Amino acid sequence: KNKPLSNWEKKFNKLIGKTRFKVERTFGGIKRWFNGGVARYRGLAKMHTQNLMEAMCYNLYRSPRIVMSNSQK
Repeated sequence: KNKPLSNWEKKFNKLIGKTRFKVERTFGGIKRWFNGGVARYRGLAKMHTQNLMEAMCYNLYRSPRIVMSNSQK
């Protein structure tokens, strides 16, 4: 923290950046659109169900645009 990155860290960030972007974008969308990351229930099973529902909602929310972009090709 508060130090410049070393050359190795810069290379590592460049290598994993494309994959990390895809994953982080998904979690960011869930957090932004569905207030994800907030525990509404107690218990592992209920929280797991909440996370699954948020993931399903995210996929349904994005699916019309994905279908439209694929049909224009």
